[in-house]
Amino acid sequence: MIVAIDGPAGVGKSSIAKMIAETCGFYYLNSGSFYRAYTYQHITQGGNPLDNEAVLETAKKTSLSVKDGQICIEGLPVEEKLHTPSVDAFVAKVSVFPPLRSYVNTQLREIAKGLDVIAEGRDVTTVVFPDADLKCYFDAKPEVRAERRFKQHPEGQSYETVLNKIIERDEIDRNKAVGALKVAPDALYIDTSYLTIGQVCEKVLSAIFAHKAK
Repeated sequence: MIVAIDGPAGVGKSSIAKMIAETCGFYYLNSGSFYRAYTYQHITQGGNPLDNEAVLETAKKTSLSVKDGQICIEGLPVEEKLHTPSVDAFVAKVSVFPPLRSYVNTQLREIAKGLDVIAEGRDVTTVVFPDADLKCYFDAKPEVRAERRFKQHPEGQSYETVLNKIIERDEIDRNKAVGALKVAPDALYIDTSYLTIGQVCEKVLSAIFAHKAK
């Protein structure tokens, strides 16, 4: 079974997807972590993150894997290094490059073959897994998402800066030439603005159980 979750930054996709994966024994895939990992690797190697072709070459030379829900580079976990301001500043621009998106999407589909998977990102219901058994779209007001992000990473950035970055990221994501952020017609739409993680999980788990009971 493939469960796909889409939505903008800061709606709780990762936290909820991980909880559901643990509850159901599903394999957890975060498409955004792939773009972040390649951005991080390119910057670490001294490359220009705005050179799309160079980032793609870095991606092709980098061995990525997922272990226990954590992204690894050359077998070593790097998840905690992927949400720094330096990665945040460039990942949206990196992820708009169609050849890189195609490369990442192929990787995600290969990993998912023959597994029960919960995948989350910004186009997993519409592009990566358009035939997913269950599609969900999480949303929340920009101000709520900014507050969540600010509380997660309060170091060095004001709430206003975080809010402006989220609004900018939304604009980039919704206007991508390939893989733009949008609600799939058959997706379960959930506004997480004033729901707890547990309440959102309950809605998704109910939908999973309903599908399996068919």
